[in-house]
Amino acid sequence: MPVIRLADTAREPFKGGATYQTIVGDPDGSTPIRMGVQTSPPGYTTPLHSHPYMETVTVLEGEGEAWIDGDDDVILLRPGTTCIFPANVRHWFRAIGGNPLVTLGVHASPHRIVRVHDDP
Repeated sequence: MPVIRLADTAREPFKGGATYQTIVGDPDGSTPIRMGVQTSPPGYTTPLHSHPYMETVTVLEGEGEAWIDGDDDVILLRPGTTCIFPANVRHWFRAIGGNPLVTLGVHASPHRIVRVHDDP
């Protein structure tokens, strides 16, 4: 069984200062899912986006807020909270407070596909 140590994985920089570390998956799409850890600095907000597959995001550290299309309320994110974003549903999340927001994301796809939306 392969063992992946987060400390040994490369950090991919995201616009705005967040980083992403792929745990499961590769550019060839050789795995049925893609999983990684995103570290978002205080004040970071993802763009409004969706995926053509289901995504789950679990908070490991820090605090944040999330929004999902069709829900009027913003969801408070704390360690242990998991958000399930259905396929093709627009959403965003952001880090609040003074510490980074660290999340574990699972994409139900061999490739991480992000569709950014301009409209709210």
